[in-house]
Amino acid sequence: MSSVEADYLVVGAGAAGMAFTDALTANADVTVAVVDRRHDVGGHWLDAYSFVRLHQASVFYGVASTPMGAGEIQTRGPEVGLHKRATAPEICAYYADVRDRLHATGRVTFYPNCDYLGDRQFVSRLSGKRHTVPATCRIVNAHYLSPQIPANTRAPFDVAEGTSLVTVNDLVKIGGAPSQYVIVGAGKTSTDACIWLLGNGVDPDAICWVRPRDPWMLNRATVQPDPAVIFGMAADTVEAASAASSADDLFLRLEEAGVMLRVDRSVTPTMAKTPTLAQWELDHLRSIENVVRLGHIRHAEPGKLTLDKGEATIVRDAVIVHCAASGLQQRPLVPIWQDDAITLQPIRTGFPCFGAALAGYVEATREDDAEKNRLCPPSPFSNTPTDWALMQVLGYRAATSFSAAPDIKAWADGVALNPSRMPPNTPATPDLTAALDRYRAQVVPGMARLAELAGLT
Repeated sequence: MSSVEADYLVVGAGAAGMAFTDALTANADVTVAVVDRRHDVGGHWLDAYSFVRLHQASVFYGVASTPMGAGEIQTRGPEVGLHKRATAPEICAYYADVRDRLHATGRVTFYPNCDYLGDRQFVSRLSGKRHTVPATCRIVNAHYLSPQIPANTRAPFDVAEGTSLVTVNDLVKIGGAPSQYVIVGAGKTSTDACIWLLGNGVDPDAICWVRPRDPWMLNRATVQPDPAVIFGMAADTVEAASAASSADDLFLRLEEAGVMLRVDRSVTPTMAKTPTLAQWELDHLRSIENVVRLGHIRHAEPGKLTLDKGEATIVRDAVIVHCAASGLQQRPLVPIWQDDAITLQPIRTGFPCFGAALAGYVEATREDDAEKNRLCPPSPFSNTPTDWALMQVLGYRAATSFSAAPDIKAWADGVALNPSRMPPNTPATPDLTAALDRYRAQVVPGMARLAELAGLT
C-alpha cells in the first residue's frame, strides 16, 4: 500500500468535486488528491447520451476560475438571444482543460479508475494497487448527490423476452424505422429524447410517451445570466407566492407570469424538479398526443405495458426507450462540514456547481467548522411543488447568511456560477431597477408564504 500525501482527498471528479477543488486551491495553499471510479474527470457527462446539452446557460456550470463558454449569446436557431448551452463533448473537453490546469499547479493529483474504500483508502480498479492518505487529510464527499443516468441504471420494470428495450444513449443507433417509440420518463432526459426524435423526422403519432407524473419546467428565457432577468424571475416568484393559496396555485400563478411551463395545460403537474425548457421545445412536445398516464411501468412485453393503474397497448415492434433514471437525488440534508467528511450539497437554491465552489472558498478562508456550517447551510433539490417551495426558502436563507460576510459576498459577486451575482459596476438599467424594486417589496411576505407552503414554522 502506498501513501499519498495530501491535505484533502476529494472523492468524485464530477461537477461538484471539480468546482470545490478549483475554488479551494485558488484560495488556499493546500494539496489535493482527487479520486474517481470513471476513467477521467467530468462525472456522468462521460457517459451521457450524444445529443444532450446543458439545460441552463453554460456560464452557470463548471468551476469558478474558468467560465464555461465565455457567455456567448446564440445568434441562430430557435433560441436566438439566449445564452449558449454546451454539448456533452464540449463539457468533457472543458473539464479536461480544468484538470490539466489544476494538475499543472503541482498541488492537485488525479487518480482515475479508483474506488474509495472508506477509512482513508482507495484502490485502483485496473491494477488493484491500494493507496492511503494521512490521518490529517480531510475527506471530501463529492458524490453524495451523484445523479443516476439511464446508461448506468437498469430499467425500473420487468421486460419480457422479445421486447425491444434501449437506453436513451442507444437511440442514435437504432435502424429499421420501428413503428413506434415508447418514451419512458417525464424529466429532462425524456423531453430530450422526444425532441431529438421529432427533430429527426419521426412523426409525433409514432411516439408514445409514458409520463408517470406530469412535470413543471422553468422557462429557459427567465433563467439567463443577466441580473435584470434573474431578479425579474425572482420578483415574479415572491409576488406569486405572496398571493398563492396552495403550492399548486403558486405554480399556476408562475405559469401565468411566464416563469413555469407545463406540456399539457389540462393536467396539474405533481413533479417539480424544474429543469429549463424553451418555448420551441414546448411546442414540439405538445404535438405528441399519445400520452400514457397510468403510473410507473411494472412489466413490458411485446404489444403491452402493465402499469400501476392499468394496462396500455403498444405496437408489437415498438422500441421502448429507457429515460427513467433519477437525475436529482433526494437525500437527507446533512451539515456540509462534519468530523468525518465535507459533504457537498447545493447551498443557494439549485445551481450545484456554485454551491460546491462556495464550499471550497469557505473551506479555504475559514477555520471553524461550526462557523462554516452557519454561513453555508445546505439546500435540497426539489421533487414536488411543496419541495420546490422548501428549496426556495432554504436557499434564500443560505444566501442571506453567506452574503452577510463581506469577503464571501465580494467573491460570489465575481463568480459567473452565481446566478444572482451583482458586481459593483453593474449598470442600473430601468429593467434592473424595476425588477429589484418589485423583488424587495415582496421578498419578505413572499418567503414567509413559501415557508408556510413548505410546512415550515
